[in-house]
Amino acid sequence: MARKMSHDEWRAFLGQGTRTAKLSTVRADGSPHIAPVWFLLDGDDVVFNTGKETVKGRNLARDGRVALCVEDDRPPFSFVVVQGRAELSEEPEQLRQWATRIAARYMGEDRAEEFGARNGVPGELLVRVRAEKVQAMADVAG
Repeated sequence: MARKMSHDEWRAFLGQGTRTAKLSTVRADGSPHIAPVWFLLDGDDVVFNTGKETVKGRNLARDGRVALCVEDDRPPFSFVVVQGRAELSEEPEQLRQWATRIAARYMGEDRAEEFGARNGVPGELLVRVRAEKVQAMADVAG
């Protein structure tokens, strides 16, 4: 039986393993754009980085409204959707620090510095999504 996750459960779900978030942004014409992103939680905020000139980077700079979906696609299926507004930073020290931490999650500690150096550079954005609404369901097919 499907059930809502508690605050602690959805935070644990988002921090587990190497699931990507599917980020939805708003294009200039109002249509949606979706792209996968590596991320970490900082409190209840979702933090990731992206290129300033990518579609998502340009969308975020113009309209900070976002939704992110993270799922477990194995039975009995679970998901978390976070809606909020993105705050952007190009501050080099923070960008490099977060890019390295995110890389450690997805590529392992042994490659974190390499990917932090690649992704924490000028032309990249550090994105912090302040959760305004969270929908979190576990055991959807249970």
